[in-house]
Amino acid sequence: MERKRVVVKIGSSSLTNNKGELDNEKFKDHVTALALLKQYGHEVILVSSGAVAAGFRKLGYSSRPVTLKGRQAAAAVGQSVLIQAYSDLFAAYNVTPAQILLTRSDFSDKQRYKNAYETLSELLERSIIPIINENDTVSVAELTFGDNDMLSALVSGLIHADQLIILTDVNGLYTANPLTNIDARRIDRIEEITDELLGYATGSSSKVGTGGMQSKLAAAKFAINTGVEVFIGTGSGSDKLIEILKNNGDGTYFQRHEKFTPTNKQWVKLTKSSGKLFIDEGAVQALQHGGKSLLPAGVYAYEGQFEKGDVVEVYDRHTCIGRGEILYSSAELELAMGKRTAELMRLPVEVIHRNQWVKI
Repeated sequence: MERKRVVVKIGSSSLTNNKGELDNEKFKDHVTALALLKQYGHEVILVSSGAVAAGFRKLGYSSRPVTLKGRQAAAAVGQSVLIQAYSDLFAAYNVTPAQILLTRSDFSDKQRYKNAYETLSELLERSIIPIINENDTVSVAELTFGDNDMLSALVSGLIHADQLIILTDVNGLYTANPLTNIDARRIDRIEEITDELLGYATGSSSKVGTGGMQSKLAAAKFAINTGVEVFIGTGSGSDKLIEILKNNGDGTYFQRHEKFTPTNKQWVKLTKSSGKLFIDEGAVQALQHGGKSLLPAGVYAYEGQFEKGDVVEVYDRHTCIGRGEILYSSAELELAMGKRTAELMRLPVEVIHRNQWVKI
C-alpha cells in the first residue's frame, strides 16, 4: 500500500460510554488501529475530542455541563486525563504521542499558521503521533459550534494530508435519518457537497458530542477543496483504519476536487479580511482566467483601512471573486490605483501577487 499522510478525527461519542465517561475498550480499539497504521508506514495525526467528556465527572457533574465555564473547567481537568490515557496505551507499541492545543485563531494569523505547520512537520519527521485538540479552556466559538470536525479539516489542509478519516457513531451520510426512517439510504461516494446533501444531515445521535453530520459535511467540504480525500463513518478492530484506506470502510467517501492548496494560500482563505478592492473588467479577466497578478491600474476603488500583508477581498462590481494578501497599505493604494507601472515610482508593481491570490 502506498505510504500516506493520514489525519484521524475521533469524536466524543467514539471515546465514551453511555454515561459520558472514557471507555477503556473503545480507547484500546482506537489506539491499536492507529498503531497499526504507523506500522504500515503511514504518517498519522490524531485529532481527538473527549476532554470535556473526560473531565466533567471529576468536577462533580452528573452529565456534560451546559454552561461555558462548566465546559471549560471540565476541559481543563479532562485534557490531562485524555492525553495520559493515550500515552499509556501507545507505550505498548513504542509510539510516542505529542499534545498540541489549537484554536481557530491559530489558523488566521500568518506566523502562528506557519509555526503550526513547522511543528507538525518536525513531529512527523521524528515519527511522533501529534494528538491535537481545541484549546477549549480559552476558546469560545470552538466549544459552541464544533466538535473538532472543522479543526481536523484545517489540520488536514495545513499539512497536506492525503486522507482525512472522521470516525463517528454513524456509518456515513444517509438520505434521511436512519434512526427514524426505514427508507433511509446511505450514500457511499460523493463527488460534490451540494445544498441537497447538506439538507440530509440534520440532527445528532450523540449525547456527549457537539458536532452532528452537518458540521462533518462542512469539514469535508473544506478538506476536499484543499486537496484531501475524506471518509466519514465508523469501524471497529485493529484493521479498521487500514480497511478505510483500502476503500473498504463502513461509511461515506468524499472525492477531493483539486491538488493540494499551497499552505500560504490556505492562510489567505482562513484569515479575516481587512478591506475590499473593486477592480475593472480587464483585471477580473487577468486574475480569473489569465493567471496574472493584480496591478494598480486595475483597481478603481477600495474600502477599509489595511496595511501591507493584510488580506483583502476583491470584487467585480458587487460580487466577491476572491481574496489575497495585499502588498500595499490603504494609504499607498490611494496614491497608486489606476496608475500604470511606469507611474508607480517606488511602489510595488503588484497590488496582489498571483501566488497570494485565492479564487472564491
